[in-house]
Amino acid sequence: MLNNAKRIVIKIGSSLVTDEAAGRVREKWLLALAEDIHELHQQKKQVIVVTSGAVALGRLQLGLPLKTALQLEEKQAAAACGQIELSAAWRDALGSHKLKVAQLLLTADDSIERRRYLNARNTIDTLMELGAIPIINENDTVATAELRFGDNDRLSARVAQMAGADLLILFSDIDGLYSADPRSDKNAKFIPEVHDITPEIEAMAGESSSDIGSGGMVTKIGAAKIALSAGCHMVIARGDVEHPLRILEKGGKHTHFHAKESPLSARKHWIAGSIHPAGRITIDEGAAKALKSGKSLLPAGVKAIEGSFERGDAVLIRDTQGKTLGKGLIAYSAEDAVRILGKKSGEIEQILGFKRRDVLIHRDDMVLE
Repeated sequence: MLNNAKRIVIKIGSSLVTDEAAGRVREKWLLALAEDIHELHQQKKQVIVVTSGAVALGRLQLGLPLKTALQLEEKQAAAACGQIELSAAWRDALGSHKLKVAQLLLTADDSIERRRYLNARNTIDTLMELGAIPIINENDTVATAELRFGDNDRLSARVAQMAGADLLILFSDIDGLYSADPRSDKNAKFIPEVHDITPEIEAMAGESSSDIGSGGMVTKIGAAKIALSAGCHMVIARGDVEHPLRILEKGGKHTHFHAKESPLSARKHWIAGSIHPAGRITIDEGAAKALKSGKSLLPAGVKAIEGSFERGDAVLIRDTQGKTLGKGLIAYSAEDAVRILGKKSGEIEQILGFKRRDVLIHRDDMVLE
């Protein structure tokens, strides 16, 4: 499972990365995890980390009580203060292995509003292409109660969906899903594999035992729904041990939530059935043949453009006879697409003053009929 994954999202909770009593980073544990991530990086795997801990670290610095619920404004202040220390801890731990690190702070809006979603996704893709490891946290400083993810389990699932990851790992203080809370029910049965999120599976979820974490098995099941719908496998495993990734890679105890399709297949199903087209483009015969052979759509093969659409919107693709060939997510707005219509990819930057992609619609963002 871990051995076969190429793009992996790892979620780290507050109770793992910080010492709850002292309000400090657990440096020894973090250094061990950084060593594990370095090993994955050496295997040419792409890793994204979703980490909690900013609020917990900021509490101590601002003199806020460690085990008392905070007002929203206090939490935002603690996040602003603690995020600096949290980012520095990740930078130092991963930097000890000469790994490049980048910080992204996201809100729920960034996974909902189309333009912001595309910008975040493109940033993550570019960072990984350049060999950097994105370290992502919820932007508690500006998020309101209505817009918050509420926990980094769901945030990590949204990130996995956004990034097209094929594996999401949720490290917890428990080694997987049980039929009941094993800390209070000695008869609780371990569930090693889940193929469908049924009402019975949802009923097994319990509450978080951490004083500073906001997650629990309920949020992990919610994350599984998001991840599996995006074609991403998900694992719940124990994280409060040194080298948790190494242990997992060697077959350590965990619950595996199985995705039924690949991230690319899930994405194409989403394009085909869930997005209303905002425009239409007509392509020539050569371009039509290229698409059928698995190629992307270049601006040189486009004959006409109709509709008002923005970058990332869905458009119908038609031939010169008016027959619909498929649907895809376009890389340029209607206004920009008209300007580069029929032009070679090498001319895009000269015409527009910028270039996002050489193609108008990438083959991974296209579904043919």
